[in-house]
This record gives sequence, structure tokens and C-alpha cells, in this order.
Amino acid sequence: MIRKKLSDSAAMRWLALVIVAATMMFGYFFTDVMSPLEPLLTASPEQGGLGWTSDEYGFFSGSYGFFNVFLGLLFVGGIILDRFGIRFTGTMSTLLMFAGALIKWYAVGHPFEGQFMGYGMQVIVACLGFAVYGVGCEIAGITVSKVIVKWFTGHELALAMGVQVGLARLGTAAALSLALPFATKMGSAAASVGLGAAMLCIGVLAFLVYNVMDSRLDRTSQAADSAPEESLKWSDIVYLVTNRGFWYIALLCLMFYGGVFPFLKFATRIMVVKYGVDESVAGSIPSMLPYGTIVLTPLFGYIYDKVGKGATLMIIGSLLLTFVHTMFAMPHGTVVMAVAMMVVLGVAFGLVPSAMWPSVPKIIPMQVLGTAYALIFYIQNIGLSLIPIWIGKVNQANTDPATGIIDYTQTMSIFAAFGVVSIVISILLWIEDRRKGYGLEKSNISGK
Repeated sequence: MIRKKLSDSAAMRWLALVIVAATMMFGYFFTDVMSPLEPLLTASPEQGGLGWTSDEYGFFSGSYGFFNVFLGLLFVGGIILDRFGIRFTGTMSTLLMFAGALIKWYAVGHPFEGQFMGYGMQVIVACLGFAVYGVGCEIAGITVSKVIVKWFTGHELALAMGVQVGLARLGTAAALSLALPFATKMGSAAASVGLGAAMLCIGVLAFLVYNVMDSRLDRTSQAADSAPEESLKWSDIVYLVTNRGFWYIALLCLMFYGGVFPFLKFATRIMVVKYGVDESVAGSIPSMLPYGTIVLTPLFGYIYDKVGKGATLMIIGSLLLTFVHTMFAMPHGTVVMAVAMMVVLGVAFGLVPSAMWPSVPKIIPMQVLGTAYALIFYIQNIGLSLIPIWIGKVNQANTDPATGIIDYTQTMSIFAAFGVVSIVISILLWIEDRRKGYGLEKSNISGK
């Protein structure tokens, strides 16, 4: 009798996806819970704010990736994942997320005296918590990516990754839409941060439930397969770092996400300052982007599964990213234009991730996949750490000292430049796929 793997059951593999995707959805809520709070954070204490400067807010936003980038902890996490497995790594990473969230919650809710490196101690402690959280969240991200490949290879891989990304964007959208009204109603920015920390506690429990399913999958896989899964070897890492296609994916991730996530950190205030949107609803315009990708990313993933064209989807998404930021860089605009550009950016943000993440297993073998995702996320974290700091300083330099109004032309031109580089890299990846035959333009479903 031929034994089937647990992953051959559609109900079981989609249940596993929902559990791990929910954990990441709570994580993305916490990642962006402070983004719409910038007007509250930078307001003076007399106005009910925390009195942070634009420079301090930019430094805080970049602190997410400090430990990942400067201590290399994310890359270490990828090696841990490939050596010690999904269950150990996932539990470790979700606990780190929760611990970092508690530190950040405490920092935002309590006053601190003194300064360090020119920044207030409250900012520094909040950065510490966000950096610890960032280590956990990024390692959890690569773990969930390997979970999906493990359960969905030969099945609806791109659709599954699209659903996971879509739910993650739901977390981002909820943060952008709800964090400021909730903080205002509760009378404290710490209230929204505490809500996010509570969600992460649920995420830890959810991953513990997944561990039971993962153990069952391993048992059924061993019964169904004659050959055990290969373990990580030094030659696998050499293959990874010398693979040109892998580096194109990694650099595309850096440039494309560098043009989206850091932009969202500042988008709420851009809507207020440049387009005159009321602070109470300004976060709803940036939130249109992740809400749109909730539907679009799975849709484009489904298209990739059925008809392929992954490299082409990445090129189109990069073109749209460049167009949107070029329009935002124009000196004049209306709220209607801003809304329209957010819709277009949502399409771009659905296209590239839905094709990029399922393309990695076509280039890199399973035994080094965790390390591959870790290295990509590590490079991405360089952008997530340094770009917000850079943008915060650019905004500070372009602030009128008399009125406090920021000229965002230079800021948006920088984001547009990221889009241009993304186009070039996407085209190079398309050429490399034609040379090496990775199958990025082919369907993901076995037999298609």
C-alpha cells in the first residue's frame, strides 16, 4: 500500500498555512503599529505627544533591523533553521518577537531621562525592543517561508505564498487604519503597542499548535519517501553564494521593498503635510495599499501557479513602483491623485512578492533554502534599517523651520530611484532564467 504524506491532504496543508500565516499577520501588525502614530509621537508633550523629532522617528523606524544587519543574527537564524529544523526555530523566533514587543511597549508608555548618541533615552529603549522584535520577526518569516515550501511543493505553492503575504498585509493594513484612532481613544500611544504585543502572545501559542502538525508531517513523509531529506553541507552554501540568479532575487528584494516599506513609515504624515488630509483619517490612505494586496497577491500567485511568467510579473511590478513614486515626487497633487497612486502601488506590491518568493525554491535546493531566505531577508533588512534613517534625515533637512512643513520632493525622488534599479534587476533576472532554465516563466504545479 502506498502511504501518502500529510501534505497530500489539501485540508491539512491549508490548515497548516492558516496557522503560520496568522502568526505572521500578528507580527506585521506590530511591525507597523507605530507608523501611523508619527504625528502623535512628534507632537510636543503639551499637545499630548512624546516630543520625538523627525530624526528620532526615522532612527526608531530603522532600528527594526539593527541586530539583524550589524550582528548578522538573521543569517545565523537561517543556518539554525536548516540545521535544527522548523519547530525549534519557529518557537525561538516567536518568543523573541513577544519579548521585544514587551520592551517596546514599556518604553513608549514610560518617560525616560537623558540622551544617548543624541537621541532621547525613551527612543533608545524603544529601539532596543524593536531590534529584538526584528530578529524574531525576520527569522519567523524565513521559517514560515520554508514551512510553505515544505507543505506546498508540487501543489499550489505561489497561491499559498500569496495567501500568506496577503494575510501579512492585512496585519499591516489593520495597523495603519486602527493604531492612531485606538491610541487617540485610549489616550496613549502605548495602548496600540500593547494591543500588538497581546496579538504576538497569541502568535506564540499558534506556532506551538503548528509544531504538532509539523511533527506528524515528518512521520508521514518518512513513511512515504524512500530517501531522507538531505542536510545542509558547506558545498550547499558555496553554491548559494555563487549563484547569480539568487543574487538578482536578493537585490530585487532590497530595492523593491526599500521603495515600499520605508515609504509606508512616512506615508501618513505625507498625506497630512503634502495633501492636507486630516490626521484622524490620514492613515486610511496608505492602508489602501496592503488592503489591495490581500486580494491581489493570492490572485497573482494563482496566475503564476497556472501559467507561469514569474519574471515577467516582477518586471511589471517594478515599472509600476517607479511610476507611482515619480508621481508622488511631483510638486503638486491632489488627494484623488494620492489615492489613485496608492491603488497602483497596491497592484505593484501584489505582483512582485507573489512571483519573487515562490521563485526562490526554483533556484535554490531545499536543504539550503532556509539559509537562502535568511540571506535575502538579511539584505532586505539593510534597507529596512538604513533607508528610514536616511529618509528621516532628508525630511529633517527639508523642513521649513518657520512653519514645520516638509518638502517631500527629494524624499519621493529617492523612492523612485529604487524603482528604476528594480526594473534593471528584474530584466537581468529574466535574462538569467532564459540562460539557466530555472523555470521562472513556467507553472509551479506538478504536471503543468
